[in-house]
Amino acid sequence: MSTPTTSPAPALPHLPPRANRRRRVVVPVATGVALLALAVLALGLGDYPLTPVEVVSAFSGQDGFASTVVLEWRLPRVLAALAFGAALGVSGALFQSLTQNPLGSPDIIGFSSGSFTGVLIGMTLLPALAVPQTVWALAGGLLTALVVYALAYRRGVQGLRLIVTGIAVTAMLQALNVWMLLRAQEEVAMSASAWAAGSLNLVDWDQLLPSLILLVVAGAAVRLVVSPLRQLELGDDAAAGHGLRLEPARLGVLVLGVALTALPTAVAGPIAFVSLASPHLAKRLVGGAGLPLVQSALMGALVLLSADLIAQHALPTALPVGIVTVVLGGSYLVVLLLRGAGQRR
Repeated sequence: MSTPTTSPAPALPHLPPRANRRRRVVVPVATGVALLALAVLALGLGDYPLTPVEVVSAFSGQDGFASTVVLEWRLPRVLAALAFGAALGVSGALFQSLTQNPLGSPDIIGFSSGSFTGVLIGMTLLPALAVPQTVWALAGGLLTALVVYALAYRRGVQGLRLIVTGIAVTAMLQALNVWMLLRAQEEVAMSASAWAAGSLNLVDWDQLLPSLILLVVAGAAVRLVVSPLRQLELGDDAAAGHGLRLEPARLGVLVLGVALTALPTAVAGPIAFVSLASPHLAKRLVGGAGLPLVQSALMGALVLLSADLIAQHALPTALPVGIVTVVLGGSYLVVLLLRGAGQRR
């Protein structure tokens, strides 16, 4: 008589340690508090300084001039830093998760340069079309993404091949951008060059509100790609075994990540290294498996708002925020590469 066999008990899901679960709650809350404090500080700094109490009271409209300073002049810039930083942080997390590479960032792969190229084409070559900068940025970023994707495709797309292809396309786009600036009229070239440094100086409500609406839509769409992205993190074989169509899923993440990069680029210019550094910092703070998208958004907002405060108020001369993010992000990239080289020895 055969001995009855018992099926093995299903494996219990791996639960993070209690301390790690606590960090996943405490760290976002602490980051949110830090963002609120920095926002109040930013709203109070300037040629007409305000105390935190005066900043808060300005929202009630009790002091007419203080309300104008806070609500009309300073609030659009602060909201832009928060929203654009969050968008860039999520975009960086999407691409790093998609490529499974810490260098998988839209500014490294070239999608930021593609958005800049699209805007330059509209400003210098086709100004008569009167197409909004947002459309040019989205078109340039998406076209660049499709070119990089097509060149990197070899019976599928691998992360390292996508990054190397993106770096090569970035070099060509940068040469094209320089050529367009050299051929442009002096006024247009100077305006484009100043915008290319990445700046929040000219952000106002008319520019900000449409971008905020589009970013909210893109942020809501992120929820649709979280599940496919988590399956892709398990590897192609496991993801395909779960019934996921690999390339459509990758292409959907790619398009959404490009949109989250192109929208800030259209308004503020290419702001480098926020997408690269923010997911790394979020991962170090939160821990656990996978890249935390919410914390990446909060960290991107914190990085960009902090960099803008440094650029405007901590230096002898006010600078575009993109210059500060390049210095800080470039330093972080060097440290990241050195640590990676040390770990391989």
